[in-house]
Amino acid sequence: MSAEQTNPNEMIPVNITIADRSYRVRIAPKDEEAVRKTATIINAKMVEFKNLYAGKDMQDYISMVLLWFTTEQQSSGQNLYEVENLQNQLDSLTASIEKVVSGN
Repeated sequence: MSAEQTNPNEMIPVNITIADRSYRVRIAPKDEEAVRKTATIINAKMVEFKNLYAGKDMQDYISMVLLWFTTEQQSSGQNLYEVENLQNQLDSLTASIEKVVSGN
């Protein structure tokens, strides 16, 4: 989300789910896509950490995701959803190449 001030009347309500909890937040319309993509990435990381570290409670997973997310943002200087989009494109391209190489 941008650091610019947004008129409260221009804000839109959206429902975001993180860690199986739903949150109703008000954001600038231009930030909606970024917020939704960020929530998707956070939830995917939650699942990843749950699979890697069985037996922890939800607070532990949230803390691990927060640490991971903050570190990624600082080190990359890029929005994580842009990186995720590039990864998805690379995965798709790789699958297409593998399909052609295997003759299917």
